[in-house]
Amino acid sequence: MFQFLESLDTLHQAFWYVALGSSAVFLIQTLFTFIGGGDTDGLEADFDGGLDDVDAPFQFFSFRNLVNFLLGFGWTGVAFYEQLGSKVLVVVIATVVGLVFIMLFWLLIKQILKLTEDNTFRIEKLIGKTGEVYILIPAAKSGKGKIMISLNGTSHELSAITLSEVEIKTNTSVKVTAVDGNLLIVEPI
Repeated sequence: MFQFLESLDTLHQAFWYVALGSSAVFLIQTLFTFIGGGDTDGLEADFDGGLDDVDAPFQFFSFRNLVNFLLGFGWTGVAFYEQLGSKVLVVVIATVVGLVFIMLFWLLIKQILKLTEDNTFRIEKLIGKTGEVYILIPAAKSGKGKIMISLNGTSHELSAITLSEVEIKTNTSVKVTAVDGNLLIVEPI
């Protein structure tokens, strides 16, 4: 199939095999990405370096990054093998280009993530917001009531108490001053 490779020396053949193999894997990964073949690389690092504690979608040691590196490395080696006189220089340049491919992928992911929006409901985000009493809130922590409050365009019915010595009647506007677990602490406005 690849008879033209037989006339090349060993290093040049290696660059071609790396370039063609990584291109095939890259095309398969790209195809799976677009048809929904999986949300992750499918392969994890074979060692525990504490890298999973990083709160980021980009992991330096991943199968996808290996493929990106080999793609840049292999095709750079193929392209510059005959132009440069030194085999060591070709390997160094190919390695640098492989690392640049990883950095380009990282920059691309970083830019794509800027387009995402986190609409996860976190009760702490309600501190300082105003709502309306839905069910009467008894005075000074003597019982719970309920309020209707909106966050990011979504209304929520949540349990609330007050530290005030006066009960807060239905349809009264309140401000959230603190959160205790899933319970809002409010005061009348």
